[in-house]
Amino acid sequence: MNHLSISLRILAVLLLLSVGLSLANDPRPTVAGGQGGWRGAPRHSAGIAPDPARFADTAIVQVYAAATYGWRGYFAVHPWIIYKRAGETAYTRYDVIGWGRGNVVRRNHALPDGLWFGAMPRVLVEHRGEGVEAMIGQIEAAVASYPYADTYRSYPGPNSNTFLAHIGREVPSLRLDLPANAIGKDYRPLERPVGLSPSGSGLQVSLLGLLGLSLGVEEGIELNVLGLNFGLDLNRPGLRLPAIGRLGFDDALVSERNAASVP
Repeated sequence: MNHLSISLRILAVLLLLSVGLSLANDPRPTVAGGQGGWRGAPRHSAGIAPDPARFADTAIVQVYAAATYGWRGYFAVHPWIIYKRAGETAYTRYDVIGWGRGNVVRRNHALPDGLWFGAMPRVLVEHRGEGVEAMIGQIEAAVASYPYADTYRSYPGPNSNTFLAHIGREVPSLRLDLPANAIGKDYRPLERPVGLSPSGSGLQVSLLGLLGLSLGVEEGIELNVLGLNFGLDLNRPGLRLPAIGRLGFDDALVSERNAASVP
């Protein structure tokens, strides 16, 4: 048996494992398919964003991800970013939304930590306090420079994960590690197949997000085959897998210098 055959068998086993775990855990909300469908799915606050009034004097940045709506929630997530400067008592939220006309980059489309059509978001990154004001300026510049503001394709991209990956590349201090099931994060145009990885801390080779390899401090080693990502996270030990996203230690990043202020 040659090395290619062995590698394909290993990937097939990992794929079956990750899909099985995703189906067993079912990241989709039980209410999402209920009466009213997506229109009636809850979008209320998850109660996980720091109270902006209580922390009025603190600059805060958070990145969230939640399972996408319907059957796609077994395989992919939708991310977004929120922030507030010191002195502000409300958050600004940015994400990419595929429906509607015109610019797909939406500002304050929903509540900062609102459920994504019933799905509970989880924090990927949080930064507070010192240095965050400058980071917010860089984030706003990255939002303004997003090159696909008038284009959306759920697969293989550009989509909401492509948008957050762009911000991660432009703002390396964010230290954003999008999960393996953030389909679209590896999208790169054919004329620019080589560049920074989505965290901005490593290198990536990718053909339209369908075939590629990423090496980075945050991502570890990650192979992309038809949008299915397999890898090993060395920073916070774990397997990076399609569908379920991750198997191993929690990789949510909270700025150490501000961890004590987390409510």
